[in-house]
Order: sequence, then C-alpha cells, then structure tokens
Amino acid sequence: MSELATEDAKIVTLARAARARTGSASGAAVRDTDGRTYAAAAVTLPSIALSAVQVAVVMAAAAGARGLEAVATDTEPGAADLEAVRDLGGADVPVLVVDARGRLVSTRPT
Repeated sequence: MSELATEDAKIVTLARAARARTGSASGAAVRDTDGRTYAAAAVTLPSIALSAVQVAVVMAAAAGARGLEAVATDTEPGAADLEAVRDLGGADVPVLVVDARGRLVSTRPT
C-alpha cells in the first residue's frame, strides 16, 4: 500500500494509541471537516456496547462536528461502523484500515 498522507498518519497513530492506552480490542480515530481529531477505544458495559469507530464518531458529533474527512481503525469496520460514519460524514468518507503495526491494509469507502 502507498504511504499515508501526514494528516492520515496522525489519525492512525491516535487510533493505535487509544487501543494501547486502554488495552481494548480495537482503536479508532476520526478527523472532522475542521481538522479536529477524536480518538477512541471500544466500550463494553453491561448496558451498552460500542465499537471504537462508533465512539469516535459520537465524540465528534458531541463536540459539534458537522462532517468527517477521514476515519482510521485497526480492525475491520462492520456495517454499523460504516453507517455511523455516513450519518455524520455522508458518503465517500475514506475509512483507513491498518494492521497492528499501523501499516495501511485497505481503504474502504462509506
């Protein structure tokens, strides 16, 4: 895969750091249309379970983001993840899927 752009490499690093910091099974980060970033890990509580992508999207929405430019995750996104990204970012937001070392595995459209 090709080299990541600087801003994409930043959200990959944030996603990996969120996973490492929490010991979660996955990490994700999003960049909104203002350039702000939000990093998250998956959350599993007795009353709610959200993927890392869903948490990152919710954090962006709660902060007032009006759209998304890109998403990075270290696990394959599920249908609910892609739907959450579309809800805030619309169609064609790139979802960067990376391996455990942060290398780009694929880029998925929403």
